[in-house]
Amino acid sequence: MLDLEHMLLREALLGIPKILAENSGYDAQDTLVSLQEEQEAGSVVGLDISTGDPVDPRVAGIYDNVLVKRQILQSAPVIACQLLLVDEVIRAGINMRKQGP
Repeated sequence: MLDLEHMLLREALLGIPKILAENSGYDAQDTLVSLQEEQEAGSVVGLDISTGDPVDPRVAGIYDNVLVKRQILQSAPVIACQLLLVDEVIRAGINMRKQGP
């Protein structure tokens, strides 16, 4: 289960550089391949949207709190389930009112 969770988290996080590349006018697949190659080589890697090339975020002065983003991604399914539960409770209440006392 942990491997599946890591795979889903990795896929979700790959969406960020993909969207950044597309919005910056670069080929998303080529950009992702170059970022993954840099990451597999052991580098800390980010996307330079002005060139479309991989960049070390620390060298570029980009700092981001990964722990916050990880917590958001882990909380998303729990929040979605809670919203669905609230929706079910509201529907049950409406149905009970329609049926009368």
